[in-house]
Amino acid sequence: QVQLMESGGGSVQAGGSLRLSCAVSGRILSIAVMGWYRQAPGKQRELVAQTTSGGVTNYADSVKGRFTMSRDNAKNTVYLQMNSLKPEDTAVYYCNAEGRYLGRPFGSWGQGTQVTVSS
Repeated sequence: QVQLMESGGGSVQAGGSLRLSCAVSGRILSIAVMGWYRQAPGKQRELVAQTTSGGVTNYADSVKGRFTMSRDNAKNTVYLQMNSLKPEDTAVYYCNAEGRYLGRPFGSWGQGTQVTVSS
């Protein structure tokens, strides 16, 4: 129903920046919420940032003031600008979309992109 493709991960030193992109295709109008999650080795997947179709964006306390989630509707792409990166930001980052189609809820995930921050 909805396909997601992340890009933009890589390796940076602490204090550096990266911008992740998530290209969205499929039944885009059925999406109610878009989010970025991350999963570090040995840890559970956690929410990083989430934006609703109404434009409200929430961030995890650990990234507030450093990360910014945005979207380009013309390009059907969602971004995560990550500044002042810390080693604890090292994780695989996933794009997520949730919504309803024909009355049924759905959730879609991208394949993930690795972010590694060295001290």
